[in-house]
Amino acid sequence: MEKLIITAAICGAEVTKELNPNIPYSIDEIGKEAELAYKAGASIIHLHVREDDGTPTQNIDKFKVCIEEIKNRCPDVIIQPSTGGVVGMSNKERLQPIYLEPPPEMATLDCGTCNFGGDEIFINTENTIIEFAKKMNERGIKPELECFDKGMVDMALKLHDKGYIKDPMHFSFVLGVNGGIKASARDLTFLVESIPKDSTYSVCAIGRHEYPMVTLSIIMGGHARVGFEDNVYLSKGVLAKSNGELVEKVVRISRELGRDIATPMEARKILGLN
Repeated sequence: MEKLIITAAICGAEVTKELNPNIPYSIDEIGKEAELAYKAGASIIHLHVREDDGTPTQNIDKFKVCIEEIKNRCPDVIIQPSTGGVVGMSNKERLQPIYLEPPPEMATLDCGTCNFGGDEIFINTENTIIEFAKKMNERGIKPELECFDKGMVDMALKLHDKGYIKDPMHFSFVLGVNGGIKASARDLTFLVESIPKDSTYSVCAIGRHEYPMVTLSIIMGGHARVGFEDNVYLSKGVLAKSNGELVEKVVRISRELGRDIATPMEARKILGLN
């Protein structure tokens, strides 16, 4: 079995210090959290950025300085900006980080619309997905195909058949989100069996589902994402002190199961980035 790629989603767009005071907002805080995750074993930093008061933003200049800070601390780490932003942002706003120079190696590509709860609808029309995929292709950026449900996998495969999404495909199965697929062994197996054998996938799950689903992914040959974006607890009732603690727990689980951890360079080879 190939080595495990660990992605650390270090801050997300909406989780707040009220939920866990260790959530990073500022450039320095984001740099420190990325470094702790990297030193613990993460080879990819999934990146949202914030204003200093925690307000989510897709501002390209904020991404630029945060990425510079991370690269100064972790020169070889893979940085994966989010193009999801937050509900209500325009496509133009969301796409800003793909225009960084040099372009990021990866960026997220959300593959469908999802009811996040109440009146919040995360809108990704077919035309939006095609637009984002085209622009990532133009910039030489590998999309991580974020799928919150089976229909999103089908959309990604459809657009792959039409040439908008290139091989090798890398999926991110996001489990347990309101409006999306449940975080269960049955549903993860369903998703994994729905993608081509030559593609790769990573698993993240929300809250208490994080470690059970990540463990299952490790056993099944998939990869793992953890971090404050998805879960702020190290164990029941125990707030994590850092993203590094969350990554360390994945490393322990993986090694107990006999699976080694990929370095950033090994992750690039597995994902077809080099």
